[in-house]
Amino acid sequence: MRKISVVNLGKQYERLQNEIDQAISRVIKSGQFILGEEVLKFEEELARYMGAKHVIGVSNGTDALVLSLRALGISTGDEVITSAFSFFASAEAIASLGARPVLVDIDLDSYNIVVAKVEEKITKKTKAILPVHLYGNPADMKPLLKVAGKHKLKVIEDTAQALGAEVGGRKVGTFGNVGITSFFPTKNLGCFGDGGAVFTDDDQIAEEIRLLRVHGAKKKYWHERIGYNHRLDALQAGILRVKLPYLNGWNERRREIAKRYSDCLKGIVAVPTIQEGKRHIFHQYTIRTPRRDALQGFLRERGIETLVHYSTPLHLQPVLAHLSYKEGVFPESEKAGREVLSLPIYPELEEEEVEYVCDTIQEFFQD
Repeated sequence: MRKISVVNLGKQYERLQNEIDQAISRVIKSGQFILGEEVLKFEEELARYMGAKHVIGVSNGTDALVLSLRALGISTGDEVITSAFSFFASAEAIASLGARPVLVDIDLDSYNIVVAKVEEKITKKTKAILPVHLYGNPADMKPLLKVAGKHKLKVIEDTAQALGAEVGGRKVGTFGNVGITSFFPTKNLGCFGDGGAVFTDDDQIAEEIRLLRVHGAKKKYWHERIGYNHRLDALQAGILRVKLPYLNGWNERRREIAKRYSDCLKGIVAVPTIQEGKRHIFHQYTIRTPRRDALQGFLRERGIETLVHYSTPLHLQPVLAHLSYKEGVFPESEKAGREVLSLPIYPELEEEEVEYVCDTIQEFFQD
C-alpha cells in the first residue's frame, strides 16, 4: 500500500546531503559548538532575509517567546492578549513569567486572532498583544498595530509557523516590537533538533535578549540579570545556513501544492483562504470538516498520514483552568478544534502523491 507522510525530512536531507555534511564537518573542525562565528553569520544572513536590524539565535521558539516577553518587561500580574487557538507555547510563555494570558477567539477563515475583539479585552493590566501567524497565514497586523498604538501596548509576533510569510511585501515578524520563530525540524526552515530566533529593530531590546540568553552576562562570569541558558548551537546554525537560501523556493512549492489541494477540495471541505495582500507559506495545509475523525481514519487506512493542529483550544487546557474560561466562550476556536485536519505538505511531495490525497478525500465524500 502507498504510504504518504505529513512531512518527510529524509527527502530534504537526500537533496542537501553534501552541503549539510560539509557544514557539519566545518563546525566540528572549528571546535566552536556554542554561539561563535557560525551563529553570528547565520544571524546576519537571516537578518538580511527578514529585513530586520537584529536577529538573535536562541535555543527554541518557546524560549524566544519567553526572552521577548522578559525583554519587554512582562512580569507577574501583567496581562498579555493572545489567540485562543494555537500551539500551547504562546500561552505557556506568558504564564511562565507569572503574567496572565488573556485569550481572544479566532476567525475561522484565517485561524488567526480577531482584531476587533482584542480591544474589548484591554484593561489597565494589559501590557502587550501576542498575535500568532498560525499555519503560515499572516494575522491582520495593520489594524492590530493601530489598536496597540492607541493603548500604548507592545506587540510580540509569534512567527514560529510563518517564516517567510508576508503582508504587503513585508515579512511577518518585523511589524511588532519583537518577532520570534522556531527552527523545529518540521518547520519550513528546520534544523536537526531545537532552535529559534528573535527579530527586532530595537537596539535596547536586542541587547537585553542577548544578555538574557547567556545567564544575564555580557562578559564571562559577570552576571547583570537572572537569565537563562537559551543559546543556539553552532551545529544547528551551520545546518540552517545551508537551508536558508532554499527557503523561498520551498515556500513557493508549498503554495503550489496548496493551490492544487484547494482547487480539488473546494466545495467538499473548508479549505484555507488567502487574503489579498498576504503571502501564506503553508507550514500546514489545514482543511476543516464536521466529519474530521472519520475522514482521518479513512485516509489512514489508505496510507495517508494526517495530523490535527489542534484538538483542544488553549482555554480548555487543564493547566489553564485557573483562568476560568468555560466551554462555549470561544465557539470558533472550539469548532476549529473539532474539525481541523492537516494534510501532507512539504516541498518534496510528488504531484502524483498530491493527486492521490485529493482523489482519496473525494472518494470519502462520495459515500
